This record gives sequence, C-alpha cells and structure tokens, in this order.
Amino acid sequence: MATILIIGASRGIGLEFVRQYRAAGAQVVATARSEAGLALLRAEGATALKLDVSDTAGASGLAWQIDGTQFNQVLYVAGVFGPRSVGLQTPTEADFNAVMHANVLGPMRVLPQLVDALAPGAKLGLLSSRMGSMTLRENSSGWLYRASKAAANSVLKDASIALRERAICVSLHPGWVRTEMGGEGADIDVQTSVAGMRGVLAGLTLADNGGFFNYDGQTLAW
Repeated sequence: MATILIIGASRGIGLEFVRQYRAAGAQVVATARSEAGLALLRAEGATALKLDVSDTAGASGLAWQIDGTQFNQVLYVAGVFGPRSVGLQTPTEADFNAVMHANVLGPMRVLPQLVDALAPGAKLGLLSSRMGSMTLRENSSGWLYRASKAAANSVLKDASIALRERAICVSLHPGWVRTEMGGEGADIDVQTSVAGMRGVLAGLTLADNGGFFNYDGQTLAW
C-alpha cells in the first residue's frame, strides 16, 4: 500500500488528490490550516495534520508529526494567487508578503523536514504553474503570482539536486482548472487535472528529476 503526503489539502486540487489516492487504496496523510478543513480530510479517510505553511512556528512542527512515517509520494499543493493584476501594478507589501510566504517560503520551510520521511524511490511533486515559466509567458497578468511560481520552481530545482539520492522531484502545472482559484471559466475540471498529475508522478524515472511537467505529461520550459 502506497503512503502519500499532501501538503495543503482542504479544498480544490489538494482535496481531489486525497479523494483519488484514497479511492486507489493508498494511505493518505494530508494537511489543512483550519479545524473545518481537518474534519473534511478525516471524512475522506485521510490522517489529518494541522499545518499552516505561512506560520513560522506552525510550519516548523511538521517533522515531529510525520516522524517514523515513510512516504512514497509527496505533493506540495498549498498556495495562494494574490491580487488579480493585469499589468505592472505594484503590489502592497501585505499582498507581497502573503503570496511569497505561502508560495515560496512555505516549500522552503517544509521540504527540508521531509528528508527522513522519504521512502526509497520516493516521488515529490511541487504544484507550480505555467505562469511561472520565463519562456512560455505571453502577458504580465498576475505578475506577483508569476514571480512567486518562478521562485518556487527555483526552490524545486534546488531540492531535486539536494534530494537526488532520496527522491525524484518535479514541478507540476495542473492546467487551468475549475477551482476557487481558477474560476468557472477554466479549461478542465479538477478530476481531470489530478488524474493527469497522478499519472505523471507514477511514470517518473530518474531522468525526470528536476523537470517541469504539464498535467498531461508534456515537458514544460522553465
């Protein structure tokens, strides 16, 4: 039985990962910030852990909560979009801090705590976005979010080097998904996105370490 860790799982893509992995018979450990989120995860059959990646003290306590568990797969899903800017609109300091703390500092806090919890041949996916690609972007909308995901890709790339003896680490673009963040006009539903990313993770080889992949398996340019 596979053991899966999902960071940020109380809604949207994270919650769908919980549902699909549980349906496949996996043992799932998942995190949420609120008591309501934790209750929802328990109702799905997951082991629920309280974790706020934006909180210094709270985030630092993950290691002891997962002590003794070995994970075959880890998904880091937690993140926020921030202001819906359409051009070069300077973010407030509060918006900058909120987005960068969740999307960049969050994984930098969490990933080091996972080293001893990775099973042999583990696979680690960081939920990123095509919007963070330097090569593929065609407009400047949401430029704070774009900056945070470009930085998160850098964090993942370094993790793939530091952890290459322990896990295959990749960034994942979920597609434009109909969730609270993506909106009702997005291209695909959350079930399609998550099923695709699960397939990508399942098929990873050592040669893919440090890569950036679309939910359908297409390799993306940084």
